This record gives sequence, structure tokens and C-alpha cells, in this order.
Amino acid sequence: MQVSKCDIIKFKVTMKNIITGIMLLCMASSCSKVLEEKPKSLASENFYNTVPEVRSAINAIYGPIRTTNGVSLNYPAQLEGMADYGYSRGTQAPVSLYQGLDNTNINRVGVIWDSFFQTIRNANLVIANVPKGTGLTEQDKISALAEAKYLRALTYFALVRNWGAVPLRTEANMTVADVPRSAVKDVYALILQDALAAEAGLGDAPTEIGRPTKWAAKTLLTEIYLNLNDWQSAATKSKEVIDSKKYALVEVATSEDFQKIFGPDIVNTPEEIFYFKFNRQQGFGILMYAHRTTSVYNYYGPGGAYAQYTDLETNSVIKNWDNRDLRKTHIFYNVDIGLGATSVLFRKFRDRQATNVGGANDYPWYRYADLLLFHAEADARVNGAPTAGGLESLNMIHRRAYGYPSQTPSVVDFKLADFTLNTFLNKVIEERGYETMYEGKRWLDLKRLGIAKERILQVKNIVVADKHMLWPIPNSEVLYNKALTPTDQNPGY
Repeated sequence: MQVSKCDIIKFKVTMKNIITGIMLLCMASSCSKVLEEKPKSLASENFYNTVPEVRSAINAIYGPIRTTNGVSLNYPAQLEGMADYGYSRGTQAPVSLYQGLDNTNINRVGVIWDSFFQTIRNANLVIANVPKGTGLTEQDKISALAEAKYLRALTYFALVRNWGAVPLRTEANMTVADVPRSAVKDVYALILQDALAAEAGLGDAPTEIGRPTKWAAKTLLTEIYLNLNDWQSAATKSKEVIDSKKYALVEVATSEDFQKIFGPDIVNTPEEIFYFKFNRQQGFGILMYAHRTTSVYNYYGPGGAYAQYTDLETNSVIKNWDNRDLRKTHIFYNVDIGLGATSVLFRKFRDRQATNVGGANDYPWYRYADLLLFHAEADARVNGAPTAGGLESLNMIHRRAYGYPSQTPSVVDFKLADFTLNTFLNKVIEERGYETMYEGKRWLDLKRLGIAKERILQVKNIVVADKHMLWPIPNSEVLYNKALTPTDQNPGY
């Protein structure tokens, strides 16, 4: 679908014009305090009655998760420090030591928690009140509820993978301050329920660029099923997205062509399934820890903190990466940051015109590349061996990486006869690591696959402490949620 620059600007400006009463609720210092408050300036019987009112309420769901406490900075930064291919320095250094977090980073994951639960609260408000809207059609209600549930599922999915058991706050108990942690299986039950409702209620195409579709819901379901080891359902959902022919990989011929996917001036692409949208306006820019401006390089306007880096020689993941792969050239630039001549910084999300409020690059939660690699894995697991269909999903990613047309057989294609099930899965995992580098996805993949400790020991020669497998429940929750006791804290904190 073709869209204009005006479309995305309109959506981004709309996101900024959130109803004041809802924004005030979102800005409370702790999730539990927010939950104790009753909306005073915004009576539900006088709101949620028209499409513009409901759209404003839905926009408020996006607000907290898109801030620097969410996906624009802290959330991907914490995850990237734990990936096998990279390291953190400065105040982020303890993240890469895998022995637990210091107070600075405990605070960082705490504000991520608060932001995520504020997103969930705003979704709960929509889910609770939209069915009562007097000026809405049934289709208006279905669409609004589906979008709210998609975002709630997405957020709980992030929470359960990083914290394990968490309090389940829904429209049914959102005025209750004291909510105990629910078992992981129960959290997944809600996530799955919401994602299936989103699949049923969302449209074939986004109502505006940056909003989810039923295909985004099917992609979310695919990853949920992978985490639940439901290979058949994951294979089925991913194949439905492929067969829809709604998406395609962006073709590249040079490493710089990857800017057509990740560049700050890109409105949307055929590869975009669900992204969080950003621009250079105050409070709406994406910030990155990975850049450093020098006399030679200026990939980020404000200069950057260069808190995340890797090494071309000492990190085996990077050293073994074929230099002919255009992704490698695209993502790295060589800067000696005092750690040796082979240290490199990431420039995947570069914006030379970025200001001190951030850059305009969008955050790719789900790309078609993600979906193809999900399919390759699920298809092989279902069949007990790689198949031609799963291999083609892998080969499309691999061809594009070397500058070949993604849908045409090439000299870099993998051959089915060369793989067993295990070697094929290892190749898919390797390819996904290269493809999604610096997108905040690698650590969660390694944990899901049960190989996180093994990989970190192998690549970095560090024994990962058990407590680093989950983040600590923040003090803002422990102190104000009387349903929690000290024994509810994750081990080691």
C-alpha cells in the first residue's frame, strides 16, 4: 500500500494530541499509585462515545511504551547489553557482566516496568469503556478493542519474558491496587487470548500507518506460539502471513541500501509489519546509546554515548561473520573507544539530523524478515527436518544479505541436503542474530531457546548468574502493592 509522508506525519502529530486527563494518569510515578487513582477529570460516560474520542484514548496506549523508558531507549538498550554479539560500557557495563544489576540499571528496568504497566492501564481503560460508547458502531467498537488488546498482549509478552510471573492487571481489576503475581502460564493465557481477539478484530490494512493489522496479530501469535513450543500453530500462523502476499523484503544491492529499511526518512516499507513510529519532535524521537561523533564519523546528531559496542576480532560471533555479508558493513563503523583498534560501534539506526530529543528512525518490532525466520524454525520443528518451504524462507533472508534478489535462486543459497534438523535450526538462529542485530531481540531468542548461558560462556567466557535471567521486580511495585511480599522478588535481588 502506498502512503505519503503527510500520512505518517499526521499519525505522529495525532499521537501527540492525547487527551490531557489520560496523559495525567500516565505520568504518575508508580504503576501501583496510578491504579489507585480514579479518573476525576474524565468521566467515562462522557468520553469514549465518538470515534475521535476513542482514537485519542487508543493513542494514549502508545504513549508510555514509546518514551525513553520504553522502546525509544531503555528497553532495547538493556536487552542489547546481554546479547552474545555485543558489550556495554559506562553505566551500562553491569548489564554485560551477567552477575546482576547495579542500582542504576535496577532503576532503569524499574522505569521500563512502570511504563509498560501504564501502557496496560491505558489499554484497560479502552477495553472497559469502549463497549459502552453511545455514538460508536459495532465495527468501531470491534476495531478499537482489537487494537487495545493487541497492544496489551504485546506489552505483557515483553513483561513475562523479562520478569517471569507478573501481576495481571486487566479491565476487570484495574481499580485494585494490590494484585499478586500470576503464574507464567496464566500470563501467557491472557496474552494468547488478547492476541487471538486482535487477530479476529483488526483489519486487513492499517487504519493509519503505524497501527496494527490482523497480519501483525498473526505475527505476534507466531512468536507467542514459538515461546510456548507450539510449533504447529507457529508454522500455521507464519505461513498465513507469507501466503497473504501482503509483505516483501526490501531489495538491496549495496550495504548502504539497508538505509531503505532503517533510515530516518523512511515512512514505511513493504517489510513493515508492526513498528513503533518516531520523529524528531520533543518526546517522540528515538534515542540510541551506540553512537559516537568524531572528526570522521557523524552518524547521530547529538553525538551519542557510545555505551554499546563490539569487537571485530575478540567476539567470535562478529569475527566469524562473512565480510561479504552487506549487513555487516551496514551496521558497524570502526572507532577506537579506548578498548583497542578493532572495537566497533553500531550504526543501524543512524540519523545525522537527530537533535537532543532523538532521531526519526522507527523501531521495528516486527519486520517481514522476523516472520520469515520464525517460519523457517517452526516449519522445521513441525516436520522433524528442514523442508523446501522453510529453507526458502531462510534463503530469502540470506540472498538479500548478499545483495541478490530475495525471491530468485542464487549462488549463496543454502542446500536442503546439507542440513539435519539441528544444523538447520542452528543456521536459522545464526541468521536471525545477524538480521536483527541491535534490534533488542537476540537475548530473548537465546533465552527462549534455552542456550543463553551456553552462548555467553562460549563467546564471552562469562558464567551467567541465575539471577540475570530475569530482571528484578521494581521497588515501586514491591512498596505499593500490598499483595506482594519480599519472597515475591525474583531470585538474587
